[in-house]
Amino acid sequence: MAEAYPPSTSSTASSSDHEESWLTKSGEDEDDEVEQVEVVSLFDKTRVFPSAAAMLADCKERFGFDFLGVLRRHTKEGTPLPSPITADHLADDGLLIPVLVDDALIFCLDELPESASTTGEANGSAPLHQKQGAGEKEKQVPSVDELLQKNAQLHDELERLTKQFANYRLAVEQTLEKRWGVDEEDEKAEGSGKQNGGQRQGGEPSKTTTTTTTGSGSGDAGKEGQHEASAYYFESYAHNDIHETMLKDRVRTEAYRDFIYTNRHLFSGKTVLDIGCGTGILSLFCAKAGASRVVAVDNSAILDRARENIIRNGLDDIITCVKGKIEEVTLPVEQFDIIVSEWMGYCLLYEAMLPSVLFARDKYLKPDGLLVPSHTSMWLAPVSDAEYVDDTVSWWRDVYGFDFRAMQSGICDETRMAVMPAQSVCGSAHAFRMLDLHTCTVKDLVFTDKWRSEVKNLPEGEEVDGFLVWFDCFFAESREEKVEEDLSAKEWVSKGKERVAFTTGPFGEATHWRQGLCLIDKTKHKAVDLGEGKTLEGEITYEIPEGHERGLNISITWGVEAGKKQRQTWLLH
Repeated sequence: MAEAYPPSTSSTASSSDHEESWLTKSGEDEDDEVEQVEVVSLFDKTRVFPSAAAMLADCKERFGFDFLGVLRRHTKEGTPLPSPITADHLADDGLLIPVLVDDALIFCLDELPESASTTGEANGSAPLHQKQGAGEKEKQVPSVDELLQKNAQLHDELERLTKQFANYRLAVEQTLEKRWGVDEEDEKAEGSGKQNGGQRQGGEPSKTTTTTTTGSGSGDAGKEGQHEASAYYFESYAHNDIHETMLKDRVRTEAYRDFIYTNRHLFSGKTVLDIGCGTGILSLFCAKAGASRVVAVDNSAILDRARENIIRNGLDDIITCVKGKIEEVTLPVEQFDIIVSEWMGYCLLYEAMLPSVLFARDKYLKPDGLLVPSHTSMWLAPVSDAEYVDDTVSWWRDVYGFDFRAMQSGICDETRMAVMPAQSVCGSAHAFRMLDLHTCTVKDLVFTDKWRSEVKNLPEGEEVDGFLVWFDCFFAESREEKVEEDLSAKEWVSKGKERVAFTTGPFGEATHWRQGLCLIDKTKHKAVDLGEGKTLEGEITYEIPEGHERGLNISITWGVEAGKKQRQTWLLH
């Protein structure tokens, strides 16, 4: 094949086509003109090599002579030069005459590779025989025992990395198999749906859906809607944003961390079940605290990232990740010493995750096992904040000079999640329900409780604008430790050494849960004549709305003590 010679550096853009064709020669002409280099061995003149590098490699291999090393030692680090060096040392013209006439090695010196010692210095490491100073002995070669010890350390490190890589590979394989399996099931379902015709669009229902060929259409639609809502719930936890918000909630995350690390004696050598593990932070806390085995369960796709987080932090030999609903999965451990979970939702029970924790408690927790957290309490207080009402409700009446009052329709029908200032609370807070998580049941999560509040700090001429709902969370060290029903988190912590608890209410640091604000619809309800020291009373009801299995309806009745009561329901769907 024709090969172009490198163009001359003096060539210009005006070169002719003739000159360009002249630069291109056949391979045969090039081979004829290239002079073959023959380098003679330093030790055997009968041995000839095509390059200096090949010759020196042969000298080193056959005769144990490192030409470059000798040069480096004698010219840079080796044998001392005559002192002083005089002109007589350099006057001998014999130094300019090569031993071999036209010795090719002389012309190839610039092409020789760097010696091992020079390369080592360039990389920041010392040469093998490094001089310690004038008159000092060379460094000793490592002993056999040192080399064996180093070899053992490297062997252990290799085993650790091999195991970590195997676990990571298994995690990737499981993830891919899961995704491929879902794709295959979807394809099969789509084909079956086309054949049967009567199935909903997209094929057969998912495995978690119960279907029937009889009954009313509205009932089937209701069930389908519930399952879609449940699927959306798990899907919402597959993205980074929500986990970043929760992890950056210092009140929440540090409470778990402080309880686990402060009570290492409770976790050391114990088995732990983490329900709804998310990114795996609570599992990592438990493993660091000395747990012998942690099983992290989540039905969201975030579990794939949790598994990688665990592997990257070198705790995959302790923590096992399991994908699925806690009610459906098969766990590698039959019973656990501790169950840890961050299950709390807005107003505590929104999202309905607590029933899953109670299911796991009854099935997997040892009789003397511990739940973390152990207790939660729910609180209510009246609020008065005219500025907030003006900013969120009344302002629709004048939007850049236009009346948008139509936008106020239904504006007070839903529970608002807000961080309200402490001064907006205009009555004493009332703890209307305490849940001991070791003993409560699912039936305890739907209820109607009484509440009372003594009015105080109500500005003159102002009225109650609504009610604020929040919860406190407690971390007891044993099942026997009791939490008084009317104690706030702050009061409970102050009564014991190194106790851990937190509040989501207006009197503490803000959390991502905020508070549930139930604004009174003043177009339907009359203002209550209140004064300092009067008592408001009523009932509060928590119930699950039909068709929204993870939603929450909050109903409150209120009125002066022994007076007529008014009632309103707020939605949290």
